[in-house]
Amino acid sequence: MFKLLFNAGLLGAIFGGFSALRQTIRGPRDWRLYLIWGGWIISVALAIADVVYESRRDDEQDELDW
Repeated sequence: MFKLLFNAGLLGAIFGGFSALRQTIRGPRDWRLYLIWGGWIISVALAIADVVYESRRDDEQDELDW
């Protein structure tokens, strides 16, 4: 769980969500807003996938060391 919470990529993606939220509140409502939120969703998904991959790789490495 801590691997997920303290991952730099995930923290960056979450803080990027604050920027997307600020742009949503202040900016115009047009097609670019959809691109901002789509990019944010993709970045969060990739950060989570990276944490899962690293966790599985660490588990496999632990099994090999056994």
